[in-house]
Amino acid sequence: MTEPVTPRRSGLRGFGHAGPSPWTDLDRPPLDAAALQHDLVLPGGLWTSVDVVTETGSTNSDLAARAAEGAPQGAVLVAEQQNAGRGRLERQWTAPARSGLFLSVLLRPDGVPVERYGWLPILVGVAAASTLNRVAEVEVGLKWPNDLQVEIAGAERKIGGILTELGGGAVVAGLGLNVSLREAELPVPTAGSLVLAGAAVTDRSILLRALLREFAGLYEEWTAAAGDPQASGLLPAYLDRCTTLGRQVRVHLPGGRELLGEAVAVDGDGRLVVRTPDGARRAVGAGDVVHVRPEPR
Repeated sequence: MTEPVTPRRSGLRGFGHAGPSPWTDLDRPPLDAAALQHDLVLPGGLWTSVDVVTETGSTNSDLAARAAEGAPQGAVLVAEQQNAGRGRLERQWTAPARSGLFLSVLLRPDGVPVERYGWLPILVGVAAASTLNRVAEVEVGLKWPNDLQVEIAGAERKIGGILTELGGGAVVAGLGLNVSLREAELPVPTAGSLVLAGAAVTDRSILLRALLREFAGLYEEWTAAAGDPQASGLLPAYLDRCTTLGRQVRVHLPGGRELLGEAVAVDGDGRLVVRTPDGARRAVGAGDVVHVRPEPR
């Protein structure tokens, strides 16, 4: 009698290995860290390292710790999955593994006054919107200050957000972008993804390369202008993509206060200028903006 043959384990995830395979969902292949490093870390370029981790709590927190230890400008950290991702106003969110781009970059903008660091999230937003318009062929707008929005079935949906944090002379800028999230996976009905918006390109590797190259070019122009949003062209570029201007808005301010009016401008400090019903103008530096639909006539 022939004895049964025990299958030999290959030692590769998904092929006899006990650990989960990153290829379980073929629509969501893993990123190739070595290829990204090879293509993006170039002599004289902004990017000095590109690391990809399978899972972490928050790429912003991890990179902030590296910054405190003296990590150089240009470090990029990408997570295939975050389990404690943070957005603006301390909101937390999670997403399925490899369903989006979850990354942070470490910046040390020498020659730029600290008071102009507040333009960095806007710079990230402009770079992301420009990249997605060009590469993914999706019209992406920026809701003040830096939410990425697309239109899906006639409704505005948020597909990404940006969070920047300052510490130890460095800025860590984080971006979360929904790429392949399906309708049933959306955390809230107002969320969306590139797939749901009908994007022509949803390959995360292509999008990540294009985004980081676009950002590097804009960042070079911004730092060369000492962070001046007008001289660098950043403010005009943002105004061209801002979906909040000209809209009736409700702004939830710190302390539970609320401001109603029309968003009429973004000033030289990146603040949203709201004209209230009595004609007064209020500049808002921080708050949660809701676009108010006009009442039917």
